[in-house]
Amino acid sequence: LAWVKPGQPRDRPDLVILPGSKDTVADLQTLWASGEATQLQAWARQGTWFLGLCGGFQMLGTAIHDPHGLESEAGSSAGLGLLAFETTLEREKQLHRIRGVLALASAPVQGYEIHMGISRGPALERPALHLDGRTDGAISEDGQILGTYLHGLFDAPTACDALLAWAGLEAPQSPDHIARREAGIDRLADAVEQHLDTRMLEQLFGLSPSQAARRQAP
Repeated sequence: LAWVKPGQPRDRPDLVILPGSKDTVADLQTLWASGEATQLQAWARQGTWFLGLCGGFQMLGTAIHDPHGLESEAGSSAGLGLLAFETTLEREKQLHRIRGVLALASAPVQGYEIHMGISRGPALERPALHLDGRTDGAISEDGQILGTYLHGLFDAPTACDALLAWAGLEAPQSPDHIARREAGIDRLADAVEQHLDTRMLEQLFGLSPSQAARRQAP
């Protein structure tokens, strides 16, 4: 896995992941201005697989409309055109916890979505996720392009394995990222308790004994 910036030379990848963005329209316009968007389209024609997350998912569509000027001057920006849908940025932010299954291998997923855009179009008739009472995202008819609003898509090992297998990796074995994160937090807590004077820290932060006890409670 390699993070790349516009203009950075690299060979055609097996998979391109377009991550989320706090300024999707500006980032998309940067891709077009730098020539990266044209390169991404060429890679798609040559067989590279694409996965878009949240703002990256919106970029995969044909257009992003910003009628209220929320992220740019009011108007529309051309998307990469890899999936047949358009996104309109609305004033009300979508914020939801998500639990469901991937359309790929029915692997369970959970996480959250947080975005301003509402996406509509025929590509969404082939969803990437099946949730409680609704669907999310899209997969192209040839299975090469996938997009979703879900943050946390790779957290569950079974979902990560399914996505890596979809992208062409043989026999993927994903670690349990959540368990590793919790173990790391526990190691940090143990190191703090062993090597720092926690009573002195409580005094420095102005915590009473009762407040400190509540903070340490599981």
